[in-house]
Amino acid sequence: MEVFVSVDVETDGPIPGDYSLLSIGACVVGGGHDFYVEMKPISGNFEKEALKVSGLNRQRLSAYGVDPGVAMKAFDVWVKRACNRNKKPVFVGLNAPFDWMFVHWYFVHFLRNDPFGHTALDIKSYYAGATGERLWAKTSKSKVARKFLPGKTSTHNALEDARQQAEMFRRLKSAVSSIRKPIGADS
Repeated sequence: MEVFVSVDVETDGPIPGDYSLLSIGACVVGGGHDFYVEMKPISGNFEKEALKVSGLNRQRLSAYGVDPGVAMKAFDVWVKRACNRNKKPVFVGLNAPFDWMFVHWYFVHFLRNDPFGHTALDIKSYYAGATGERLWAKTSKSKVARKFLPGKTSTHNALEDARQQAEMFRRLKSAVSSIRKPIGADS
């Protein structure tokens, strides 16, 4: 059995290691469990534009943020509890490669283990496959949200965005299962 876990992150740059993962928000798709943490930066590098997007303050995080090793251990424990320890967690994100890249790097760097493994389910890709959309530009967050989460906009708070993308994915998955047969299914 699988448990879909919506994950969103805020960072201060484009790649992990050289730049820092500043916050993680996660929730189980379908509700019930939430996780949020803000972390101390691990590097002196940052891009002003990335900080402007998130609104997070590096000085405040340097003083009051959670140590990344402690934060990742707490996230690992949360994932296992949210999945009742016997179900497989599936990382779900909107532009999942970016969010997964940071989360995976931090898990491996600080814990030497990632409960999600080497995979992530990308909502944009799921949407393109489910709807037959051929233009990648038409799978942006705003376009998918317009159809499956109208009236909501990204806050760039990792937990709030994780909750929104969880609901968007839940609605998309429900719509797909009601109208499409799996490839190879009998007619």
